[in-house]
Amino acid sequence: MIQPLRLQLSGISKQYPAVKANDGVHLSVAPGQIHAVLGENGAGKSTLMKIIYGAVQPDEGQVLWNGQPVSIRSPAQARQLGISMVYQHFSLFDTLSAAENVWLGLDKSLSLAEVTARISAVAQSYGLAVDPARPVHTLSVGERQRVEIVRALMTNPQLLILDEPTSVLTPQAVQTLFQTLRKLAEQGCSILYISHKLDEIRALCHHCTVLRAGRVTGEVDPRGQSNAELSRLMIGAEPPQLRHAEPRGSGALALELKGLSLPKAEPFGTALEGIALRLHAGEILGVAGVSGNGQQELMAALSGEDARAPRGSVQLFGQDIAQASARKRRRLGLHFVPEERLGRGAVPTLSLAQNTLLTRTEAVNAAGWISQGQVQRLAEELIARFKVKAGGAGAAAKSLSGGNLQKFIVGREIDAAPKVLVIAQPTWGVDVGAAAQIRGELLALRDAGCALLVVSEELDELFEISDRLVVMANGRVSPAITMAEATVEKIGAWMSGLWQEEGAQHAQA
Repeated sequence: MIQPLRLQLSGISKQYPAVKANDGVHLSVAPGQIHAVLGENGAGKSTLMKIIYGAVQPDEGQVLWNGQPVSIRSPAQARQLGISMVYQHFSLFDTLSAAENVWLGLDKSLSLAEVTARISAVAQSYGLAVDPARPVHTLSVGERQRVEIVRALMTNPQLLILDEPTSVLTPQAVQTLFQTLRKLAEQGCSILYISHKLDEIRALCHHCTVLRAGRVTGEVDPRGQSNAELSRLMIGAEPPQLRHAEPRGSGALALELKGLSLPKAEPFGTALEGIALRLHAGEILGVAGVSGNGQQELMAALSGEDARAPRGSVQLFGQDIAQASARKRRRLGLHFVPEERLGRGAVPTLSLAQNTLLTRTEAVNAAGWISQGQVQRLAEELIARFKVKAGGAGAAAKSLSGGNLQKFIVGREIDAAPKVLVIAQPTWGVDVGAAAQIRGELLALRDAGCALLVVSEELDELFEISDRLVVMANGRVSPAITMAEATVEKIGAWMSGLWQEEGAQHAQA
Protein backbone atom coordinates (compact mmCIF):
# COMPACT_ATOMS: atom_id res chain seq x y z
CA MET A 1 0.00 0.00 0.00
CA ILE A 2 1.39 3.39 -1.04
CA GLN A 3 1.66 5.80 1.89
CA PRO A 4 -0.09 9.14 1.19
CA LEU A 5 1.86 12.39 1.21
CA ARG A 6 2.00 14.02 4.63
CA LEU A 7 1.13 17.44 3.18
CA GLN A 8 0.03 18.56 -0.26
CA LEU A 9 -0.73 22.15 -1.27
CA SER A 10 -2.43 22.86 -4.59
CA GLY A 11 -2.85 26.34 -6.10
CA ILE A 12 -2.44 28.25 -2.81
CA SER A 13 -2.82 32.02 -3.29
CA LYS A 14 -2.94 34.91 -0.83
CA GLN A 15 -3.39 38.59 -1.75
CA TYR A 16 -2.56 41.46 0.61
CA PRO A 17 -3.33 45.11 -0.24
CA ALA A 18 0.20 45.91 -1.43
CA VAL A 19 1.44 42.50 -2.61
CA LYS A 20 0.42 39.02 -3.70
CA ALA A 21 2.31 36.98 -1.12
CA ASN A 22 1.51 33.55 -2.63
CA ASP A 23 0.52 32.98 -6.25
CA GLY A 24 -0.69 29.47 -7.13
CA VAL A 25 1.82 27.63 -4.94
CA HIS A 26 2.10 23.82 -5.17
CA LEU A 27 4.08 21.97 -2.49
CA SER A 28 4.29 18.29 -1.51
CA VAL A 29 5.98 16.88 1.60
CA ALA A 30 6.40 13.12 2.14
CA PRO A 31 6.45 11.40 5.54
CA GLY A 32 9.95 11.51 7.03
CA GLN A 33 11.16 14.10 4.51
CA ILE A 34 13.24 17.12 5.51
CA HIS A 35 12.02 19.65 2.96
CA ALA A 36 13.64 23.09 2.58
CA VAL A 37 11.69 26.15 1.47
CA LEU A 38 14.12 28.65 0.03
CA GLY A 39 13.54 32.20 -1.14
CA GLU A 40 14.71 35.78 -0.71
CA ASN A 41 13.09 38.08 1.85
CA GLY A 42 9.51 38.82 0.83
CA ALA A 43 9.28 35.75 -1.44
CA GLY A 44 6.21 34.47 0.44
CA LYS A 45 7.75 31.77 2.63
CA SER A 46 6.38 33.01 5.96
CA THR A 47 2.88 33.55 4.57
CA LEU A 48 2.86 30.02 3.17
CA MET A 49 3.99 28.56 6.50
CA LYS A 50 1.30 30.53 8.36
CA ILE A 51 -1.31 29.12 5.97
CA ILE A 52 -0.15 25.57 6.73
CA TYR A 53 -0.25 26.37 10.45
CA GLY A 54 -3.72 27.93 10.29
CA ALA A 55 -2.63 31.43 11.31
CA VAL A 56 -3.54 32.83 7.85
CA GLN A 57 -6.37 31.72 5.56
CA PRO A 58 -5.65 31.35 1.79
CA ASP A 59 -7.80 33.11 -0.81
CA GLU A 60 -7.57 30.10 -3.14
CA GLY A 61 -6.26 26.55 -3.22
CA GLN A 62 -6.53 23.24 -1.42
CA VAL A 63 -4.66 21.64 1.48
CA LEU A 64 -4.44 17.84 1.81
CA TRP A 65 -3.25 16.37 5.13
CA ASN A 66 -2.32 12.68 5.03
CA GLY A 67 -4.31 12.44 1.81
CA GLN A 68 -7.48 14.07 3.17
CA PRO A 69 -8.69 17.60 2.30
CA VAL A 70 -8.63 19.91 5.33
CA SER A 71 -9.38 23.53 6.11
CA ILE A 72 -6.99 24.59 8.88
CA ARG A 73 -8.70 27.51 10.61
CA SER A 74 -6.38 28.08 13.57
CA PRO A 75 -3.02 27.08 15.06
CA ALA A 76 -4.93 25.12 17.72
CA GLN A 77 -6.53 23.00 14.98
CA ALA A 78 -3.13 22.60 13.31
CA ARG A 79 -1.62 21.31 16.56
CA GLN A 80 -4.50 18.83 16.93
CA LEU A 81 -3.70 17.52 13.44
CA GLY A 82 -0.02 17.15 14.42
CA ILE A 83 1.50 20.33 12.95
CA SER A 84 3.91 22.41 15.06
CA MET A 85 5.69 25.61 14.04
CA VAL A 86 8.54 27.74 15.33
CA TYR A 87 8.03 31.31 14.12
CA GLN A 88 10.87 33.60 13.18
CA HIS A 89 9.07 36.34 15.12
CA PHE A 90 8.17 34.65 18.36
CA SER A 91 4.70 34.14 19.85
CA LEU A 92 5.44 34.13 23.57
CA PHE A 93 3.79 36.02 26.43
CA ASP A 94 6.44 38.22 28.06
CA THR A 95 4.94 38.17 31.56
CA LEU A 96 4.76 34.36 31.78
CA SER A 97 7.59 31.91 32.41
CA ALA A 98 9.00 29.67 29.70
CA ALA A 99 7.16 26.68 31.22
CA GLU A 100 3.85 28.56 31.39
CA ASN A 101 4.19 29.55 27.73
CA VAL A 102 4.74 25.92 26.74
CA TRP A 103 1.89 24.76 28.99
CA LEU A 104 -0.59 27.03 27.19
CA GLY A 105 -0.30 24.97 24.02
CA LEU A 106 -0.49 21.54 25.63
CA ASP A 107 -3.13 19.19 26.99
CA LYS A 108 -4.24 20.68 30.32
CA SER A 109 -4.41 17.19 31.87
CA LEU A 110 -0.70 17.75 32.55
CA SER A 111 0.23 19.82 35.58
CA LEU A 112 2.66 22.72 35.32
CA ALA A 113 5.18 20.72 37.35
CA GLU A 114 4.93 17.80 34.89
CA VAL A 115 5.34 20.16 31.93
CA THR A 116 8.36 21.77 33.59
CA ALA A 117 10.00 18.37 34.06
CA ARG A 118 9.30 17.40 30.44
CA ILE A 119 10.73 20.71 29.17
CA SER A 120 13.98 20.04 31.02
CA ALA A 121 14.16 16.49 29.61
CA VAL A 122 13.40 17.56 26.03
CA ALA A 123 15.80 20.51 26.21
CA GLN A 124 18.60 18.29 27.51
CA SER A 125 18.07 15.56 24.92
CA TYR A 126 18.12 18.10 22.08
CA GLY A 127 21.04 20.14 23.39
CA LEU A 128 18.95 23.30 23.90
CA ALA A 129 19.64 25.21 27.14
CA VAL A 130 16.25 26.33 28.51
CA ASP A 131 15.42 27.39 32.08
CA PRO A 132 11.67 26.65 32.46
CA ALA A 133 11.25 29.01 35.42
CA ARG A 134 12.54 32.18 33.75
CA PRO A 135 10.03 34.87 32.74
CA VAL A 136 10.14 35.40 28.99
CA HIS A 137 10.72 39.16 29.30
CA THR A 138 14.14 38.39 30.83
CA LEU A 139 15.22 36.19 27.91
CA SER A 140 17.37 37.28 24.98
CA VAL A 141 16.13 36.74 21.44
CA GLY A 142 18.21 33.56 21.18
CA GLU A 143 16.87 32.14 24.44
CA ARG A 144 13.30 32.84 23.31
CA GLN A 145 13.95 30.93 20.12
CA ARG A 146 15.12 27.92 22.14
CA VAL A 147 11.85 28.03 24.12
CA GLU A 148 9.90 28.05 20.85
CA ILE A 149 11.82 25.05 19.50
CA VAL A 150 11.31 23.06 22.72
CA ARG A 151 7.61 23.96 22.75
CA ALA A 152 7.23 22.64 19.20
CA LEU A 153 9.08 19.40 20.00
CA MET A 154 6.97 18.78 23.12
CA THR A 155 3.89 17.97 20.99
CA ASN A 156 5.54 15.04 19.13
CA PRO A 157 4.50 16.54 15.77
CA GLN A 158 3.91 14.74 12.46
CA LEU A 159 5.02 17.92 10.67
CA LEU A 160 7.48 20.36 12.22
CA ILE A 161 7.93 23.80 10.62
CA LEU A 162 11.21 25.51 11.55
CA ASP A 163 11.92 29.12 10.51
CA GLU A 164 15.64 30.03 10.86
CA PRO A 165 16.16 27.60 13.79
CA THR A 166 19.97 27.69 14.00
CA SER A 167 20.63 31.42 14.13
CA VAL A 168 21.18 31.27 17.91
CA LEU A 169 23.13 28.01 18.28
CA THR A 170 26.84 27.24 18.53
CA PRO A 171 28.33 25.11 15.73
CA GLN A 172 28.30 22.15 18.12
CA ALA A 173 24.62 22.74 19.04
CA VAL A 174 23.72 23.00 15.34
CA GLN A 175 25.13 19.53 14.78
CA THR A 176 23.18 18.25 17.80
CA LEU A 177 19.97 19.76 16.41
CA PHE A 178 20.65 18.21 12.99
CA GLN A 179 21.06 14.80 14.61
CA THR A 180 17.72 15.32 16.36
CA LEU A 181 15.97 16.38 13.16
CA ARG A 182 17.37 13.38 11.29
CA LYS A 183 16.17 11.12 14.10
CA LEU A 184 12.69 12.70 13.95
CA ALA A 185 12.63 12.19 10.18
CA GLU A 186 13.63 8.53 10.57
CA GLN A 187 10.66 8.14 12.94
CA GLY A 188 8.35 9.47 10.21
CA CYS A 189 8.09 13.13 11.20
CA SER A 190 8.13 15.49 8.22
CA ILE A 191 10.08 18.74 8.54
CA LEU A 192 9.65 22.00 6.64
CA TYR A 193 12.91 23.86 7.07
CA ILE A 194 13.30 27.56 6.25
CA SER A 195 16.86 28.87 6.32
CA HIS A 196 19.04 31.29 4.42
CA LYS A 197 22.13 29.23 5.30
CA LEU A 198 22.72 27.33 2.08
CA ASP A 199 25.36 25.05 3.62
CA GLU A 200 22.79 23.88 6.18
CA ILE A 201 20.18 23.15 3.54
CA ARG A 202 22.65 21.15 1.46
CA ALA A 203 23.82 19.16 4.50
CA LEU A 204 20.40 18.45 6.03
CA CYS A 205 17.55 18.54 3.55
CA HIS A 206 16.29 15.87 1.13
CA HIS A 207 14.32 18.22 -1.12
CA CYS A 208 14.10 21.96 -1.75
CA THR A 209 11.27 24.12 -3.12
CA VAL A 210 12.32 27.60 -4.25
CA LEU A 211 9.96 30.60 -4.09
CA ARG A 212 10.44 33.90 -5.85
CA ALA A 213 7.85 36.71 -5.72
CA GLY A 214 5.24 34.33 -4.33
CA ARG A 215 5.62 31.66 -7.01
CA VAL A 216 7.44 28.32 -7.11
CA THR A 217 10.40 28.76 -9.45
CA GLY A 218 12.12 25.42 -8.96
CA GLU A 219 12.42 22.15 -7.06
CA VAL A 220 15.77 20.43 -6.56
CA ASP A 221 17.62 17.95 -4.40
CA PRO A 222 19.92 20.40 -2.57
CA ARG A 223 22.47 17.68 -1.84
CA GLY A 224 23.42 17.78 -5.52
CA GLN A 225 23.58 21.59 -5.80
CA SER A 226 26.31 24.10 -5.04
CA ASN A 227 25.71 27.27 -3.01
CA ALA A 228 26.05 29.29 -6.21
CA GLU A 229 23.40 27.19 -7.98
CA LEU A 230 20.97 27.57 -5.05
CA SER A 231 21.63 31.32 -4.96
CA ARG A 232 20.82 31.64 -8.64
CA LEU A 233 17.54 29.76 -8.14
CA MET A 234 16.63 31.97 -5.20
CA ILE A 235 17.65 35.49 -6.25
CA GLY A 236 18.42 35.05 -9.93
CA ALA A 237 22.14 35.66 -9.42
CA GLU A 238 25.07 34.79 -7.20
CA PRO A 239 25.56 37.13 -4.22
CA PRO A 240 28.35 39.64 -4.78
CA GLN A 241 31.74 38.66 -3.43
CA LEU A 242 32.82 40.82 -0.50
CA ARG A 243 36.09 42.70 -0.80
CA HIS A 244 37.55 42.61 2.70
CA ALA A 245 40.70 44.68 2.35
CA GLU A 246 43.19 44.75 5.19
CA PRO A 247 42.57 47.69 7.55
CA ARG A 248 44.75 50.68 6.73
CA GLY A 249 46.29 50.61 10.18
CA SER A 250 45.09 51.25 13.68
CA GLY A 251 43.06 54.46 13.81
CA ALA A 252 42.19 56.53 16.85
CA LEU A 253 40.88 54.69 19.89
CA ALA A 254 37.13 55.10 19.45
CA LEU A 255 35.49 52.98 22.15
CA GLU A 256 37.12 51.57 25.25
CA LEU A 257 35.70 49.45 28.05
CA LYS A 258 37.77 49.42 31.23
CA GLY A 259 36.86 46.67 33.66
CA LEU A 260 33.13 47.07 33.06
CA SER A 261 31.28 45.13 35.75
CA LEU A 262 27.52 45.30 36.31
CA PRO A 263 25.32 43.28 38.65
CA LYS A 264 22.22 41.67 37.17
CA ALA A 265 19.48 44.19 36.42
CA GLU A 266 16.94 41.35 36.69
CA PRO A 267 16.96 38.09 38.67
CA PHE A 268 17.47 35.97 35.55
CA GLY A 269 19.87 38.30 33.76
CA THR A 270 23.62 37.88 33.36
CA ALA A 271 26.11 39.90 35.41
CA LEU A 272 28.97 41.51 33.49
CA GLU A 273 32.39 40.86 35.00
CA GLY A 274 35.52 42.89 34.31
CA ILE A 275 34.91 43.46 30.60
CA ALA A 276 37.79 45.17 28.86
CA LEU A 277 38.07 45.82 25.14
CA ARG A 278 39.40 48.46 22.76
CA LEU A 279 37.84 49.38 19.42
CA HIS A 280 39.68 51.62 16.96
CA ALA A 281 38.43 53.76 14.10
CA GLY A 282 38.53 51.86 10.81
CA GLU A 283 38.17 48.36 12.23
CA ILE A 284 35.46 45.77 12.86
CA LEU A 285 35.63 43.95 16.18
CA GLY A 286 33.38 40.87 16.18
CA VAL A 287 31.76 39.51 19.34
CA ALA A 288 30.90 35.80 19.15
CA GLY A 289 28.98 33.75 21.68
CA VAL A 290 25.78 31.87 22.41
CA SER A 291 22.80 34.11 23.13
CA GLY A 292 22.16 34.72 26.83
CA ASN A 293 25.79 35.03 27.93
CA GLY A 294 25.69 38.76 28.62
CA GLN A 295 25.40 40.16 25.10
CA GLN A 296 22.04 41.78 25.88
CA GLU A 297 23.45 43.41 29.02
CA LEU A 298 26.58 44.59 27.18
CA MET A 299 24.47 46.14 24.43
CA ALA A 300 22.32 47.95 27.00
CA ALA A 301 25.43 49.36 28.70
CA LEU A 302 26.82 50.57 25.37
CA SER A 303 23.59 52.03 23.97
CA GLY A 304 22.67 53.96 27.12
CA GLU A 305 19.62 51.86 27.90
CA ASP A 306 21.40 50.82 31.10
CA ALA A 307 23.24 53.81 32.59
CA ARG A 308 24.44 52.00 35.76
CA ALA A 309 27.98 51.44 34.49
CA PRO A 310 30.70 52.69 36.87
CA ARG A 311 32.12 56.07 35.91
CA GLY A 312 35.06 55.76 33.56
CA SER A 313 34.26 52.19 32.50
CA VAL A 314 32.82 53.18 29.08
CA GLN A 315 34.73 55.78 27.08
CA LEU A 316 33.99 57.21 23.62
CA PHE A 317 36.95 59.00 22.02
CA GLY A 318 38.36 59.52 25.52
CA GLN A 319 35.14 60.96 26.95
CA ASP A 320 33.39 59.16 29.82
CA ILE A 321 29.91 58.11 28.64
CA ALA A 322 29.26 55.36 31.20
CA GLN A 323 26.21 57.14 32.57
CA ALA A 324 25.30 59.26 29.55
CA SER A 325 21.86 59.08 27.91
CA ALA A 326 21.29 57.35 24.58
CA ARG A 327 20.61 60.77 23.01
CA LYS A 328 23.96 62.17 24.16
CA ARG A 329 25.77 59.09 22.85
CA ARG A 330 24.15 59.55 19.43
CA ARG A 331 25.17 63.22 19.40
CA LEU A 332 28.76 62.09 20.01
CA GLY A 333 28.56 59.75 17.02
CA LEU A 334 27.63 56.37 18.53
CA HIS A 335 24.74 54.63 16.77
CA PHE A 336 23.13 51.35 17.72
CA VAL A 337 21.17 48.53 16.05
CA PRO A 338 19.45 46.24 18.60
CA GLU A 339 18.86 42.53 18.03
CA GLU A 340 15.11 42.89 18.60
CA ARG A 341 13.58 44.34 15.44
CA LEU A 342 9.96 44.87 16.48
CA GLY A 343 9.61 46.77 19.73
CA ARG A 344 13.21 48.03 20.00
CA GLY A 345 14.48 48.66 16.50
CA ALA A 346 11.10 49.80 15.21
CA VAL A 347 7.61 50.55 16.54
CA PRO A 348 5.39 47.93 14.84
CA THR A 349 2.34 50.13 14.22
CA LEU A 350 4.22 53.21 12.99
CA SER A 351 5.09 53.76 9.33
CA LEU A 352 8.64 53.40 8.05
CA ALA A 353 8.78 57.19 7.68
CA GLN A 354 7.75 57.70 11.31
CA ASN A 355 10.26 55.06 12.42
CA THR A 356 13.13 57.08 10.98
CA LEU A 357 12.44 59.65 13.72
CA LEU A 358 13.45 57.16 16.43
CA THR A 359 17.13 57.86 15.75
CA ARG A 360 17.29 60.42 12.92
CA THR A 361 16.54 64.07 13.68
CA GLU A 362 17.51 65.86 10.46
CA ALA A 363 13.84 66.61 9.79
CA VAL A 364 13.32 68.24 13.23
CA ASN A 365 14.14 71.96 13.48
CA ALA A 366 15.37 73.86 16.53
CA ALA A 367 11.82 74.70 17.60
CA GLY A 368 10.82 71.02 17.49
CA TRP A 369 8.77 71.21 14.28
CA ILE A 370 8.95 68.15 12.03
CA SER A 371 9.24 68.46 8.27
CA GLN A 372 6.98 65.63 7.11
CA GLY A 373 8.26 65.97 3.55
CA GLN A 374 11.86 65.51 4.68
CA VAL A 375 10.89 62.49 6.82
CA GLN A 376 9.12 60.97 3.80
CA ARG A 377 12.11 61.57 1.51
CA LEU A 378 14.56 60.01 3.99
CA ALA A 379 12.43 56.86 4.29
CA GLU A 380 12.09 56.61 0.51
CA GLU A 381 15.86 57.00 0.06
CA LEU A 382 16.51 54.21 2.61
CA ILE A 383 13.96 51.93 0.90
CA ALA A 384 15.65 52.49 -2.48
CA ARG A 385 19.28 52.30 -1.28
CA PHE A 386 18.83 49.13 0.77
CA LYS A 387 16.34 47.47 -1.63
CA VAL A 388 13.61 47.17 1.01
CA LYS A 389 10.45 45.47 -0.26
CA ALA A 390 7.62 47.50 1.28
CA GLY A 391 4.42 49.27 0.31
CA GLY A 392 6.21 52.64 0.39
CA ALA A 393 7.33 54.96 3.18
CA GLY A 394 3.82 54.86 4.66
CA ALA A 395 3.86 51.08 5.22
CA ALA A 396 3.68 49.99 8.87
CA ALA A 397 6.85 48.36 10.18
CA LYS A 398 4.92 45.22 11.17
CA SER A 399 3.78 44.73 7.55
CA LEU A 400 7.33 43.99 6.35
CA SER A 401 8.94 40.57 6.32
CA GLY A 402 11.60 40.12 9.00
CA GLY A 403 14.47 40.43 6.54
CA ASN A 404 13.12 43.57 4.88
CA LEU A 405 12.53 45.28 8.22
CA GLN A 406 16.10 44.36 9.20
CA LYS A 407 17.43 45.98 6.01
CA PHE A 408 15.50 49.17 6.80
CA ILE A 409 16.67 49.40 10.44
CA VAL A 410 20.32 48.64 9.60
CA GLY A 411 20.14 51.07 6.68
CA ARG A 412 18.72 53.83 8.88
CA GLU A 413 21.82 53.69 11.12
CA ILE A 414 24.43 53.12 8.39
CA ASP A 415 23.03 56.07 6.43
CA ALA A 416 23.53 58.31 9.48
CA ALA A 417 27.33 58.11 8.91
CA PRO A 418 28.15 57.11 12.51
CA LYS A 419 31.61 57.41 14.01
CA VAL A 420 30.99 54.24 16.04
CA LEU A 421 28.34 51.63 15.19
CA VAL A 422 27.34 48.95 17.69
CA ILE A 423 25.21 46.39 15.87
CA ALA A 424 23.65 43.12 17.05
CA GLN A 425 22.75 40.26 14.67
CA PRO A 426 23.04 42.40 11.51
CA THR A 427 21.80 39.73 9.07
CA TRP A 428 19.54 37.57 11.24
CA GLY A 429 16.79 36.13 9.02
CA VAL A 430 18.09 37.94 5.92
CA ASP A 431 18.52 36.20 2.55
CA VAL A 432 21.96 35.64 1.03
CA GLY A 433 21.71 38.58 -1.37
CA ALA A 434 20.60 41.03 1.31
CA ALA A 435 23.15 39.63 3.79
CA ALA A 436 25.94 40.24 1.29
CA GLN A 437 24.66 43.79 0.77
CA ILE A 438 24.52 44.56 4.51
CA ARG A 439 27.98 43.07 5.12
CA GLY A 440 29.33 45.05 2.18
CA GLU A 441 27.86 48.25 3.65
CA LEU A 442 29.46 47.49 7.03
CA LEU A 443 32.86 46.98 5.38
CA ALA A 444 32.43 50.23 3.43
CA LEU A 445 31.60 52.02 6.68
CA ARG A 446 34.77 50.58 8.21
CA ASP A 447 36.85 51.69 5.23
CA ALA A 448 35.41 55.21 5.66
CA GLY A 449 36.87 55.28 9.18
CA CYS A 450 33.95 54.14 11.31
CA ALA A 451 34.61 51.83 14.28
CA LEU A 452 32.22 48.86 14.36
CA LEU A 453 31.39 46.44 17.16
CA VAL A 454 29.43 43.56 15.62
CA VAL A 455 27.69 41.10 17.94
CA SER A 456 26.59 38.02 16.02
CA GLU A 457 25.85 34.36 16.54
CA GLU A 458 26.63 33.75 12.85
CA LEU A 459 30.24 32.58 12.96
CA ASP A 460 30.50 32.61 9.17
CA GLU A 461 29.51 36.26 9.23
CA LEU A 462 32.07 37.22 11.86
CA PHE A 463 34.83 35.35 10.02
CA GLU A 464 33.88 37.14 6.82
CA ILE A 465 33.87 40.75 8.03
CA SER A 466 35.82 41.00 11.32
CA ASP A 467 39.38 42.28 11.70
CA ARG A 468 39.61 41.01 15.28
CA LEU A 469 37.38 38.76 17.35
CA VAL A 470 36.41 38.29 20.98
CA VAL A 471 34.09 35.68 22.52
CA MET A 472 31.52 36.31 25.23
CA ALA A 473 30.61 33.62 27.78
CA ASN A 474 29.08 33.84 31.27
CA GLY A 475 29.27 37.63 31.33
CA ARG A 476 32.98 37.72 30.52
CA VAL A 477 34.89 38.59 27.35
CA SER A 478 37.87 36.67 26.02
CA PRO A 479 41.12 38.29 24.89
CA ALA A 480 40.91 39.69 21.35
CA ILE A 481 42.53 37.64 18.60
CA THR A 482 43.23 38.39 14.96
CA MET A 483 41.36 36.49 12.28
CA ALA A 484 44.60 34.71 11.39
CA GLU A 485 44.55 33.16 14.88
CA ALA A 486 40.82 32.31 14.87
CA THR A 487 39.38 28.93 13.90
CA VAL A 488 35.81 27.66 14.14
CA GLU A 489 36.96 24.95 16.57
CA LYS A 490 38.76 27.44 18.80
CA ILE A 491 35.86 29.92 18.87
CA GLY A 492 33.37 27.08 19.46
CA ALA A 493 35.40 25.95 22.51
CA TRP A 494 35.75 29.52 23.78
CA MET A 495 31.96 29.89 23.69
CA SER A 496 31.96 27.69 26.79
CA GLY A 497 34.46 29.97 28.51
CA LEU A 498 37.39 27.66 27.79
CA TRP A 499 39.80 30.48 26.93
CA GLN A 500 40.46 30.75 30.69
CA GLU A 501 41.55 27.10 30.84
CA GLU A 502 43.63 27.59 27.71
CA GLY A 503 45.29 30.61 29.29
CA ALA A 504 46.05 28.63 32.45
CA GLN A 505 47.61 25.81 30.39
CA HIS A 506 49.85 28.34 28.57
CA ALA A 507 50.86 29.86 31.91
CA GLN A 508 51.78 26.42 33.29
CA ALA A 509 53.77 25.62 30.17
